[in-house]
Amino acid sequence: MVEIHAVYEGGLRCSAIHGPSGSAIETDAPVDNHGKGERFSPTDLAATSLGTCMMTIMGIYAEKNGIDLTGTKVRVLKEMTPEPPRRIAKLTVEMTLSLPADHPRREALERVALGCPVYLSLHPEIEKAVTFAWAG
Repeated sequence: MVEIHAVYEGGLRCSAIHGPSGSAIETDAPVDNHGKGERFSPTDLAATSLGTCMMTIMGIYAEKNGIDLTGTKVRVLKEMTPEPPRRIAKLTVEMTLSLPADHPRREALERVALGCPVYLSLHPEIEKAVTFAWAG
């Protein structure tokens, strides 16, 4: 279990502290939803969580199998619904791996990425479009 403490700071901003590490983040409402857009929005964090979770799970697999994923990058595009209720409609994930396309563990790495806890936790109505580019 992980404990997180958050406080509404006013002006559509929140701050949160990660209990185990003490690290802090701040959020802001996006410009298209009454905010200033000066920090990650809560839904931006959901999109960020997906991309970083996929890389983290791939990293765990890679470390167990002697694979170096250093330099792997992810780009996540978040699209909100155009009509209420406001929610994430689509997350497009573009993963660029620092490995060659013919890597013998390519299929396994892609499979573990799509099995990350965030991917599996997102509501099924959220469209998830994932592509892998092997650029090594």
